[in-house]
Amino acid sequence: MRGHTLRQEPSLRGDPRLRRAIHTFLVLVALVPLLDLIAFKLARLDRLAWLSTYGVTVLASTVFVLYLAFAKYRDPSHRRRHCTWAPHVTALVAVKDEEALIARCVDSLLASSDVELDVIVVDDASTDGTPSVLARYESDPRVTVLFLPENVGKKRALTAGLRLARGNVLAFTDSDSVLAPDAISRCVRALAADPEIGAVSGHARALNRDSNLLTRVQDTWYDGQFGVLKAAESVFGSVTCVSGPLAVFRREAVYNYFPAWADDRFLGDEFLFATDRQLTGYVLGQPWFGERLKRRHRDSHFVVAEDHPVRWWRVEYVRSARVWTQVPSRARGFLRQQIRWKKSFIQNLFFTGRIQWRRGVGAAWLYYSHAVWVFFAPLMAFRHLIWLPLHGEWRLSLLYIAGVSLKGLVWAIAYRVQNHGCRRWIYRPLMTFTSVLVLSWLLPYSAVTIRRKVWARG
Repeated sequence: MRGHTLRQEPSLRGDPRLRRAIHTFLVLVALVPLLDLIAFKLARLDRLAWLSTYGVTVLASTVFVLYLAFAKYRDPSHRRRHCTWAPHVTALVAVKDEEALIARCVDSLLASSDVELDVIVVDDASTDGTPSVLARYESDPRVTVLFLPENVGKKRALTAGLRLARGNVLAFTDSDSVLAPDAISRCVRALAADPEIGAVSGHARALNRDSNLLTRVQDTWYDGQFGVLKAAESVFGSVTCVSGPLAVFRREAVYNYFPAWADDRFLGDEFLFATDRQLTGYVLGQPWFGERLKRRHRDSHFVVAEDHPVRWWRVEYVRSARVWTQVPSRARGFLRQQIRWKKSFIQNLFFTGRIQWRRGVGAAWLYYSHAVWVFFAPLMAFRHLIWLPLHGEWRLSLLYIAGVSLKGLVWAIAYRVQNHGCRRWIYRPLMTFTSVLVLSWLLPYSAVTIRRKVWARG
């Protein structure tokens, strides 16, 4: 009609709120079978109520995580916010005996797009050809190579490099990782979109995933650890581990705490593990122990109280920031890695575990329910796979295996949903069985040998 403006109703395609509502509804519908199973188990709590409660808690946590990851998570780099902030980024890598991989790592950093970036590589007294490889970069003005005369460990090596860092954004990666060209810029975009975000984690997959069955299984597991678990934590701004393959921090959120990180101690001895978890913990727990740590290290080059005041920060996950990392291709290396990670988990419980309840109910539930699952997993495996069969209770053992199978299938479906057209979902249940039947037993061993020292990436 002439002289009038016709107002069109928003279509399904054009209304983001309607799309999100429908998406959330579909996720809830997909979770109905698991919710029914929880109700069924609650109605049949037996005389061993604590064991039944454990099963219900694990199932409820799984449903909660899936709901958050698929219905509530939004990639922070996609948030629309007018911002002219264009920070300088310093990327840091500590390396020891990675002659075959370090060049790919450094080259991927130098290929980063849409960011002003310099790279600092610290060689922690390598004994192979790594120094010769790094010497090729000394003529590149974007790269600073620091050769340490003796081995000091990853934390102290990175801290030595950080003294030279100019960037107001600090990006860390492992020496065996390769970044997508836009990975760092997407992380920076997330920091620019929300001034409350102090750190972000990228999304890691296996660089050598096609090597053998073990690497393919780990690749699908990595996808779930990041795309589901970190996505769920990100909803509450409380990602508990900004992982080594790609960890990006605002300088002011973490700079004051590098001396505490380098001198981290546990049970009266220097603790070389938990590099990623511990550094994330300084950002998450800053309001509660930041001032104390700054006073303890007030004479350090890193402690600049007037420039970096203590404050509450969000820690999030950027799904679109892609990075690929070398995973163990042999069982021995895989088990050693898992032991390091379990030692980190144990130590971090005494650090981040003290304050996580203060970051909100949702963040606390995710953190502590996962801790309960990890600590009870060896006991549950022993009871159902050894104790009960020895006493003729095969039915309960079969029910336990069925429950593990169901959990593996759920994670496989989650992988399939997030990776359209990819058939690798069939490998994901194998990691669930491996975690229950093999990796859960490593927790007691890790606790007993927690003081044993090795150079480790994470």
